[in-house]
Amino acid sequence: MKQFGQNPTGEHKSRINKSVNFKNGIFNNLIPTQMIPKDVSVVDMMKDYINTPHERIPQHEIPSVKTNLYELHQTKPVVTWFGHSSYHLFADGKHILVDPVFSGHASPFPFMIKAFKGTDIYGVNDFLKIDVLILTHDHYDHLDYKTLIQLKSKTVQVVCSLGVAAHLVHWGFDKKSITELDWWDAVEVNTIKITAAPARHFSGRLIKRAQTLWSSFVLQTKEHQIFLGGDSGYGEHFAEIGKRFGGFDLAILECGQYNTKWPMIHMSPEETVQANTDLRSKMLLPVHWGKFALAFHSWNEPVNRVVGRAKQLNIDYTVPKIGERIVVGDKGKVEEWWK
Repeated sequence: MKQFGQNPTGEHKSRINKSVNFKNGIFNNLIPTQMIPKDVSVVDMMKDYINTPHERIPQHEIPSVKTNLYELHQTKPVVTWFGHSSYHLFADGKHILVDPVFSGHASPFPFMIKAFKGTDIYGVNDFLKIDVLILTHDHYDHLDYKTLIQLKSKTVQVVCSLGVAAHLVHWGFDKKSITELDWWDAVEVNTIKITAAPARHFSGRLIKRAQTLWSSFVLQTKEHQIFLGGDSGYGEHFAEIGKRFGGFDLAILECGQYNTKWPMIHMSPEETVQANTDLRSKMLLPVHWGKFALAFHSWNEPVNRVVGRAKQLNIDYTVPKIGERIVVGDKGKVEEWWK
């Protein structure tokens, strides 16, 4: 089935084999990372699933704002969030789309992990041209087959983590339009520089995992630096990235889909705020929440905890509605619409 993609073979695999991050047949995190700790059983997981809170799925329609993504007259970068980890950036005249998922579900099948009501007001038809499509890793809630097939003809260039190109070529993308990056590799698109950086996570669309890399990305213009976090558990790599790049105007960081039973591959909301500090970021935009329920917490618990911790530490943050524009460098959105 096409939506499962295809793991790297041939020339794709040859480059992967040379990566310092690929050992013993798999990609590895910088520090030992277990998807699920050894003391957690299947029974423990089932108990959590059975006892999920009523508000895991919102009982009302999520508020959103519909804007024309191509009516932009800002000199500063502009970010528009679409829920979960999908967002659009307009920077230096370029339209950049990150991890788009517009199929209405975050899984290989439409009846699984459906989007919350009100979160699917944006779709492929809202995009005229994508100058750069950034793909952080190959999980279904970040790499959506249906969306990418429809965006293919509108996309000029793809920048993705090492190995992810195998899926795209399998789906008919021109491999000449794809740039794969290992951690600390960079590519320049006119005045914009994009660098892949470490993350603490995993990959895989079927049983075999860690055959493609997972990354965060650093986007640099002449005037601004933005951190695109992808998925990552907490670790010392955030401080290293902050040190290397000297800080950020905005950090877009995951804050949802966490659980004490998988503490190493996703951050708790409080760790999200700490990661923002480690990155030396002036502003935090928490994502990976508000559209899909992949964990067992209530749908708005992640943002409530992030905002609570950010207020305690006097950290600037922004939490826009889906579709609201955020101008990088301006004061953040502080309306607590999710309540």
